[in-house]
Amino acid sequence: MSEPRKFAFDTEFGAAGEIAYAAPRPKRSFTPEEVEEIRRQARAEGEKAAMTSLTAQQLAAVNEISRACGQALPALAGVAHRHRVGAAELALACARAIAGAALDRFPEAPVLAALEALSREIEAAPRLVVAARPDLAERLEGIFQQAAERHGFTGAIQVRSDLALGQHAFTLDFGDGSASFDPAAAAQRVIEALQAALAAEGLHGEALIPGGQG
Repeated sequence: MSEPRKFAFDTEFGAAGEIAYAAPRPKRSFTPEEVEEIRRQARAEGEKAAMTSLTAQQLAAVNEISRACGQALPALAGVAHRHRVGAAELALACARAIAGAALDRFPEAPVLAALEALSREIEAAPRLVVAARPDLAERLEGIFQQAAERHGFTGAIQVRSDLALGQHAFTLDFGDGSASFDPAAAAQRVIEALQAALAAEGLHGEALIPGGQG
């Protein structure tokens, strides 16, 4: 509560009756120049008040936009991450379909590629044993001997049927070493590696704003 103001008279008289103090009376008439000056000051004060109010409104709007963006960006990051996961899963599905079709069409191709890659390691081996499922083993019997000879292998070649191996899988045993291929296991390793990479990346894979930080 404010302090009460001390009462004062507008006019005070001295001991001899003379006027000792007279409060200034409000001016009731103005010249055109004074009126124009008052109008100018009032307009300036009004514009200043309006600008102050506008600045406050702009600041409030910017703060609201900032708050909305702060709430929206995590959601957008989640959408982007789900999009990356979906794209990766779609790419994997397409790759598996293409690889499966290629293996069905040319099931002996991985075996011949392995023979070529290992040609220097097996060229001095006395024997090479190839194990595969019966359908692949039967297909290899007619072409593997010729392929091995083209790569300089002169040892004995034995193709065995093994029902324990998966579809299109095979093993190569050349005494001092061995090699194997299982497309299902290889695909699973790729899936696990991709899932680990996506999990490690989380929601920070890329900047949501061009030029921003991810």
